[in-house]
Amino acid sequence: LTDHHLWSLNRHSITAGFGAGLAIAFIPLPVHMIASVLVAVYWRLNLPVTLASTMVVNPFTVVPCFYGAYRLGALLLHHPAHHFAFQLSWRWLEHGLGPRWKPFLLGCLVSAVISGLLGRWGLEFVWRTAVRRKFRLRPGHRASG
Repeated sequence: LTDHHLWSLNRHSITAGFGAGLAIAFIPLPVHMIASVLVAVYWRLNLPVTLASTMVVNPFTVVPCFYGAYRLGALLLHHPAHHFAFQLSWRWLEHGLGPRWKPFLLGCLVSAVISGLLGRWGLEFVWRTAVRRKFRLRPGHRASG
């Protein structure tokens, strides 16, 4: 944790850490913090950004995010989307998920990849646009015409 890359504020470590955190957020197990620390250390990404971006899936957004992932997986596997009542219990996880685990896990995987890539590329675009604007607005810069 003493590696300076884990705390640096450069474009690569911030944008890649943001995308990695968004992807990790779709892991359907409570291992987000551990996974984000391991990913940030291994790939030398900004640790606080990686940790913070996993919080997009939180107690308020977990049901819509994972239900959307399930619907996406059901759509990709051409399964009819079943309605089910979620219960926060080990018994429901063992028996209530039943035939829905394949579409759910596929949807989580696809959502992780898509959100990670879009998050990284989107933040990269915003970062580059802000730098270009700042460069154009600096004193002494002539407008090319």
